[in-house]
Amino acid sequence: MNKREFAAGTGALALLALAGCATEMENKGMYGIIGKMIAQGGKRQELIDVLLAGTENMPGCLSYVISRDRADDNAIWITEFWDSRESHAASLTLDSVKEAIERGRPMIAGFGERFEVEPVGGQGLA
Repeated sequence: MNKREFAAGTGALALLALAGCATEMENKGMYGIIGKMIAQGGKRQELIDVLLAGTENMPGCLSYVISRDRADDNAIWITEFWDSRESHAASLTLDSVKEAIERGRPMIAGFGERFEVEPVGGQGLA
C-alpha cells in the first residue's frame, strides 16, 4: 500500500467514525439478494401468492419483499436481506420454502438481473 492509498483509507475511516456512520450491522456479515423473476403470462399474481405464503418464518431473514415491476406485467423483483449467507442457504432446506419452489416452478418463465449485496444498515434492518 502506498502513502496515497494509506492516507485515503485513513481519511475515510476517520470520516465514518466522526459521522457515526459505522454501524453495528457492518460487523454482522449480512447478506442480500435482489433479483428479477419473470412469471408465465398471466401468472404473476399467482406466483407472488405462492412465494409470499412459502416464505414466512424463515430464521435469519431480516426482510423478504416481493414487488411488481411497473414496466413489465410478468416481472417481479425479490429483495431479501439475511443476517448471514448461511441463514439464506439454510432457508432453502425449510419444508415451506421447498414447497413454494415446487409450486412456483411451473409459473416461472425465466429470470432477469440478480445482484448479491452486503447490507450495511438502513431503516428496517435494525
